[in-house]
Amino acid sequence: MAEKKKILYIVEAMGGGVFTYIVDLANELVNKYDMYIAYAVRKQTPKNYKDYFDKRIHLIEVKNFGRAINPTKDIAAFFEVKKIAAEVKPDVIHLHSSKAGAIGRVAFDGKIPMFYTPHGYSFLMENCNPTKRRVFKLIESVCAKRNCTTISCSVGEHQETLKLTKNAAYVNNGINMKELQEIVNQTEKVAHPFTVFTLGRICYQKNPTLFNTIAESLPDVRFVWIGDGELREELKSKNIEISGWVDRTTAIKYAVNADVFLLSSRWEGLPISLLESMYMRKVCVVSNVIGNRDVIHNGENGFVCSDTEEFVKAIKEARNGADRFTERAYQDVLNMYNTKAMAKQYSEKYDKAINTRGGIA
Repeated sequence: MAEKKKILYIVEAMGGGVFTYIVDLANELVNKYDMYIAYAVRKQTPKNYKDYFDKRIHLIEVKNFGRAINPTKDIAAFFEVKKIAAEVKPDVIHLHSSKAGAIGRVAFDGKIPMFYTPHGYSFLMENCNPTKRRVFKLIESVCAKRNCTTISCSVGEHQETLKLTKNAAYVNNGINMKELQEIVNQTEKVAHPFTVFTLGRICYQKNPTLFNTIAESLPDVRFVWIGDGELREELKSKNIEISGWVDRTTAIKYAVNADVFLLSSRWEGLPISLLESMYMRKVCVVSNVIGNRDVIHNGENGFVCSDTEEFVKAIKEARNGADRFTERAYQDVLNMYNTKAMAKQYSEKYDKAINTRGGIA
């Protein structure tokens, strides 16, 4: 039997949706490839994160990875990932998130086929001052000239990539439907008032201020924020419940016993929480930003909103019944936004790169 080809993932942002994405994709691909993941632990990384991965996957912690720009640690991380790659001898390197993308594209010369997925470009982050965003864009522009293919996780992100490089493609994010369905099947469904929920860190990106304003405008509706974060004080409305950080099973239990998924984000890549809500047949009401509007098409499979008034109107309409939206959204996940479809497309790209490198047309 032929030896499996080695795929090395280098990922700094091992928290939230990126973590779920890495787990699901690696677990799907490990049947075909020898999978290695060089990663950093973040505050949002589950304590038992190793339990999420198939036991055949090799996990290697990068001690010097950090989210912020830190020349000393970044240089140390540069040498650390080079050492890891020298030991693993991968057939493909795939960089995930901006920090890994920058360090990896400088560290490797592209002789080994290399891919990069931004998971939301840093220069689109509105919480950064304009100077910092210009620096992030400059870094991406310089790195984009390296011998590497950028694979975006949504159409919108792909359009941003094309402004930087033509060596680009996109593969939509997908969810593990089987694993999610198993949790849903085991979840007790209880009688509940009409409930609007969201999931994620309570931070500037997720716009808790807008979430709070919407809740204040609908005092007879129950709102739940599944998660926690530094801006929890922004959620002042009396009809908002904050779950705090909970495990995945508990988070899904909250979601199953709710009616509308609200995403008030200022920017996104392509949110896993949104795809999971579509699969669970929740009415999705989202902000008009890249990622959200790539998946939700206003008036067809959910609502895309630009201000408080539109959010409130959409939630009221959802309360009166929106089965036509939820069924269409569910079918979209079945057809396009699932782990098997995602893994198949990545596998095709990896194989083509490996075969081209080996001189096979």
